[in-house]
Amino acid sequence: MSRRRRKKLPADPIEFHIQSLSHEGRGIADMEGKIVFVQGALAGERVSAKLTKSVSRFAEANTVEVFDASEDRVEPPCPHANICGGCSLQHMDAGKQIELKQNALLEQYQHFGGIDSVPMRKPMLGPTLGYRRKARLAAKYVNKKECVLVGFREKGNSFVADINQCAVLDPRVGLLITPLRELIAELSIRSAIPQIEVAAGDDEVILIFRVLETPNEQDLSKLDQFGETHSVRIYTQSGGPKTVVAINDKHHVERLYYSLPAHDCKFGFLPLDFTQVNAHINEQMVDLALQLLDLNSQDRVLDLFCGLGNFTLPMARQCKQVVGVEGSEEMVKRGSENALLNGISNTEFFAADLSKDIAGQPWFDGTYDKVLIDPPRSGAQAIIGPIAELGAQRIVYVSCNPATLARDAGELVKKGYRLIETGVMDMFPNTGHVESIALFEKI
Repeated sequence: MSRRRRKKLPADPIEFHIQSLSHEGRGIADMEGKIVFVQGALAGERVSAKLTKSVSRFAEANTVEVFDASEDRVEPPCPHANICGGCSLQHMDAGKQIELKQNALLEQYQHFGGIDSVPMRKPMLGPTLGYRRKARLAAKYVNKKECVLVGFREKGNSFVADINQCAVLDPRVGLLITPLRELIAELSIRSAIPQIEVAAGDDEVILIFRVLETPNEQDLSKLDQFGETHSVRIYTQSGGPKTVVAINDKHHVERLYYSLPAHDCKFGFLPLDFTQVNAHINEQMVDLALQLLDLNSQDRVLDLFCGLGNFTLPMARQCKQVVGVEGSEEMVKRGSENALLNGISNTEFFAADLSKDIAGQPWFDGTYDKVLIDPPRSGAQAIIGPIAELGAQRIVYVSCNPATLARDAGELVKKGYRLIETGVMDMFPNTGHVESIALFEKI
């Protein structure tokens, strides 16, 4: 049976009146009974927008022109904000962005958790530009124009945005977009570099060039010179994570590092390891998590989804013992290495699949006073029941997805916990991404 041919989208922009905003900050309009999500539009505005997608239940569009601007609209600090998908909310007042995220969080508690009244903490704020230390940049050699594009994808499609700098990336990388474009254009493998992975520590920056063909000696020489000129380390990746390698010994570093000075902790990590992208918010987040847990010197703490020890090690400075559990064997190894690096001996790290029942695990022995949970976007549904049965006095839940936080919060409340307070942490300013934290106490 042949596929049904997609209906061709209108070539000309359509005028919309924006009625409200979605949780991620897109304008919501009506088109003959169909919901249209309009990128770059604010509530109350009249705009013209070009459709980029239309299916049976909804459509998507990008703003072309604003006729009646909202008082919440501001001039984006980045000249590429209207096309680049790296940011979605630069056109919105910073205070209104936070208000949007707070409202989204509260609505998710109601919808997915059945929790109607939640005390909201003051939002956690940091720099809105130059904050991003981890990113994956797309690269594309455009044969017809004989030029290279480097950056994030355009809004609403898979094309690489034509930008010459990035305001949200760490300036050590954000100011290198044009030099990177020029570098790749000079390489023999210019059409075989689809992406560049960015990893920045406190003192070093690594750029990992994904290569689909082997660079020749001239290519390696040019990459080497680029790294020297711009004070960055250059790596290549020809396949999976194990193929990541420095282009020569001069560019190799054993580890990148970041510090949490308030807790006298230093963390080593590899460029593809998960670390928080925003160093300023991460410092505040760790401070707040420890404050909410109200640790004392006799506490035994369970840190779930512990990664390389971002919370584990600072907590260990204040309590009797911390047990960190993580799904990745590599990250468990990194956590143990970081404990040794910091001279911390009251931690234990275990590898376990936290998307499954944890009953019977050797570390799950029912003697924890406090618990910290920092799961991926899918949340912690499989382990919420067993965690509640531990009967810990306090649970702090750090979340990158309000919907799964709300769902899990509802379960904790059903199992004898009270949601004391919650709050937004602006880990990704100028985007619709909501990072949040919540404190639960045993009733």
